[in-house]
Amino acid sequence: MAAIVLTRNMQLAKHHGSGVVGVLCLRGYSATAAPPEDGPRPLKTTNPAAMKRGTGGRSSFNGIVATVFGATGFVGRYVCNKLGKSGTQMILPYRGDDSDVIRLKVTGDLGQVLFHFYNLEDVPSIREAVKHSNVVINLVGRDFETKNFKFRDVHSNGAERIARISREAGVDRFIHLSSLNVEANPKDLYVKGGSEWLKSKYEGELRVRDAFPNATIIRPADIYGSEDRFLRYYAHIWRRQFRSMPLWHKGEKTVKQPVFVSDVAQAIVNAAKDPDSAGRIYQAVGPKRYQLSELVDWFHRLMRKDQKRWGYMRYDMRWDPTFLLKAKLTNWICPGTPVGGLHPARIEREAITDKVLTGVPTLEDLGVTLTSMEEQVPWELRPYRAALYYDAELGEFETPSPPKTIEARDELRLFA
Repeated sequence: MAAIVLTRNMQLAKHHGSGVVGVLCLRGYSATAAPPEDGPRPLKTTNPAAMKRGTGGRSSFNGIVATVFGATGFVGRYVCNKLGKSGTQMILPYRGDDSDVIRLKVTGDLGQVLFHFYNLEDVPSIREAVKHSNVVINLVGRDFETKNFKFRDVHSNGAERIARISREAGVDRFIHLSSLNVEANPKDLYVKGGSEWLKSKYEGELRVRDAFPNATIIRPADIYGSEDRFLRYYAHIWRRQFRSMPLWHKGEKTVKQPVFVSDVAQAIVNAAKDPDSAGRIYQAVGPKRYQLSELVDWFHRLMRKDQKRWGYMRYDMRWDPTFLLKAKLTNWICPGTPVGGLHPARIEREAITDKVLTGVPTLEDLGVTLTSMEEQVPWELRPYRAALYYDAELGEFETPSPPKTIEARDELRLFA
């Protein structure tokens, strides 16, 4: 509007005024209407938290710029979805082909999801991925070793590298996904020397805390959900021996407390927004404890592969050398991706009882309402039913009975 007024004044000055007035008006016009200098507009602050916009939904910006390492993994997809719903801008580092990560573009609004190619051993690419973020989430992990990455390379060296670079870049919050049951010297059951997976996770925790003292660490139990590696591991044909399921001590001396993946993802998002969670460890476990034998029997009842109709049975894998040989051969023949997820390290880890430490907070302390397995698992295992496309009559199949939980006194008696 000022430019229009000055233009009008300049025209009047040319017709009615002196030359001095015309020059003054021309100078005023040129100074007001001059195009801005090249370059970005200077910001009052570079703190993303001071740039919040909107009401807090998907099309808003909540002030968090989060770099999520391991976004293409099982847990990462759920974390990105929940971050995007709350208006978080996400930087998603990836390796390999971009087709693995491009589907995460829709987890946030336009311009809110950015991709960055990186390598876990390349420091400059990691620094480039975190330099604009105030929250960094590390979900990188491996269930089995490959020729390129061993457990220690991913869970210890890689985690420490990301934490150290994040601290150097001035990141406010660092959240690291570890594991339940981590310890320096786990008891060996099948693999000599104990679980290298748990050892590397424990070492990774220590190195992350050294590199980023205020890091928040989440220790999940076995995580189940769509495309998981818990339910589908026991549903896979390669995990069985014909129609029998070999388990350590028939699964009767192993107690599990699985947790739903959406609950873990919600806890990570809540921790990113809660400053009181900095520097703390949280145990991500489900609301109930079960014997592994009860869970596996229940899974087969849900899949209509029980003893009555299908001939299912459990037995002690310690007395079956062919199954142990099968696991070793699978790992040797398919080192990149073991068939059905069956390999010695997985068998060793599945036989370990979940230990929930007293005094250590859980997901409920992060404001998460836990999902019970009875609510979710029947839907997850529906595609694995025997005679899936059989059009059953109403009431033809009885509703499978739920698994029995184990009480604390019974668990004490079990391991006495």
